Amino acid sequence: MAVNLAQKYSSKVDERFKLNSLTDALVNQDYDWAGVVTITVYSIPNATMNDYVRTGANRYGTPEELQDTIQDMTLTQDRSFSVTIDKGNATEQMMVKKANKFLKRQIDEVVIPEIDTRRLAVMSAAAIANGAVDTTAPTSSTAYSKFLTGMEVLSEAKVPIKGRISAVTPNFYSLIKEDNSFIKQSEMGQKIAINGQVGEVDGAKIVMIPSSYFPANHAFILTHPVATVAPRKLEEYKIHDNPPGINGKLIEGRNIFDAFVRNSKVDAIYVQKTAA
Repeated sequence: MAVNLAQKYSSKVDERFKLNSLTDALVNQDYDWAGVVTITVYSIPNATMNDYVRTGANRYGTPEELQDTIQDMTLTQDRSFSVTIDKGNATEQMMVKKANKFLKRQIDEVVIPEIDTRRLAVMSAAAIANGAVDTTAPTSSTAYSKFLTGMEVLSEAKVPIKGRISAVTPNFYSLIKEDNSFIKQSEMGQKIAINGQVGEVDGAKIVMIPSSYFPANHAFILTHPVATVAPRKLEEYKIHDNPPGINGKLIEGRNIFDAFVRNSKVDAIYVQKTAA
């Protein structure tokens, strides 16, 4: 005769760790995509300076027609999910699968990280295409210097000092705290004002973000929120009770979002990588 050992399943679900959005402070919502999928933004250049001539007709210089460039920002991210919880399965699993709890878990652990990841990828690609990137891996003795280089690049581009913010990986955060050249370590524990912020370095807020959110081989992205527009046009979540063909719950969600770096503001982003 066999000995059948008893089993017991707990009604308490082993929840995973989760984070709220870590990139909201890095972006802006300056434009409204309501009713459209594309917004066209004009950029206007400056005029050429001339030496004033005190004789003749065109004393200020030959007039030139004011030119312009346009940037089309078309939403590309239309993402969704659909999950069912069969009533029979639910009743035979001690009702551990709750529709409302699943939906919150899906938003916290899947939807928000996907939006954060998209934003960082767009910012990184724009900075790299603009040449504002260093591909030498920082160390515990060079981390602070690498950060200062990024700040210098933004300053040379006339990016406002106030409001600068940097998304850093946990590894870079450790390196900069170990760097003996970084003598203002007290800043790392002050002025916590936004989600994920772990301090400030030379006036720039530092937000620590898991490396899995970044494109490969990144140490940090330094930016100013004026550079990146990050619309979230549609956020819709529904829990259907006994919809046609299903005895139980149907949970669905849809998100239309994207991120765009404005052409006239691309100089406000700098990337530090750990490899080419």
